[in-house]
Amino acid sequence: MTPTFAIPPTFLGSTLDPAAARICVAGVPLDLGTTNRAGAREGPPAVRRASRMLVDGDNPANWRDPRTLGLADVGDFAIALGDLPGSLSLIADQAAAYAHLVTIGGDHSITLALLRALARRCGPLGPIGLVHFDAHVDTWPDSFGQPLGHGSVFYRAIVEGLVDPRRMIQIGIRSPCERAVYDWTLAQGVRIVTAEEVHETGPRAVADLVHAVLGSGPAYLSFDIDAIDPGQAPGTGTPEVGGLFTWQVMAILKRLEGIDFRGMDLVEVAPAYDQAEITALAGAAVIWQYLGLQP
Repeated sequence: MTPTFAIPPTFLGSTLDPAAARICVAGVPLDLGTTNRAGAREGPPAVRRASRMLVDGDNPANWRDPRTLGLADVGDFAIALGDLPGSLSLIADQAAAYAHLVTIGGDHSITLALLRALARRCGPLGPIGLVHFDAHVDTWPDSFGQPLGHGSVFYRAIVEGLVDPRRMIQIGIRSPCERAVYDWTLAQGVRIVTAEEVHETGPRAVADLVHAVLGSGPAYLSFDIDAIDPGQAPGTGTPEVGGLFTWQVMAILKRLEGIDFRGMDLVEVAPAYDQAEITALAGAAVIWQYLGLQP
């Protein structure tokens, strides 16, 4: 067995030809949409490196090894340097080529492009459901004047009809937020689960709520690493105190089996602010747990 430090520098060491893969992993080194600390462009290689810790056995939640799914790492997508709208257009075009894509960001603005690509692929299925882990609602009409910034991604996704807000649940919310933005989000039908509610009710109750909100239709998972408390995931651009613990995140995710996920992203890992790779490892583990949900 190859020691973890010697496996290929891809996610989980995957070497499969993308043409033969069921699920593809791509990086998007873009952080033009950030509004606080930059650095998420370095997230993809950091999460890939940290994923080496997850290659030495099955997931004990269901005794599956995600590496046996048919997983290929296709490298990083091209971006338009210094051009956020142009980059999102490029990302959407590249993402549309993959039937089931797992994406490592990059800041949260990339999710808009990924949802646009997914809408092309899903077509007649209509708007999809969304499970969104985050400290922030990300439904501001603009992010300090930038309508495509990482704080506006789900405002745009709802307005563009990419997601069904009545089948959308946000988990871990706790940041400062204008009342009008919060109320608008609720008025669309979005179910907001605060970090405090997760702490009070527990992972099983939250997972049951996710199943109830999403139902049986197609869905997407978007995970902003700042959903996790900065004491356990300091390597991010917009940390917020009072967040989720990694055990809570993993306990919720492993109970989401049966949801018809069509893809996911893991965003906002900024390694410059990390300590001992704990944020990157948390991000890699979130993806690993998601892969373990796939039938």
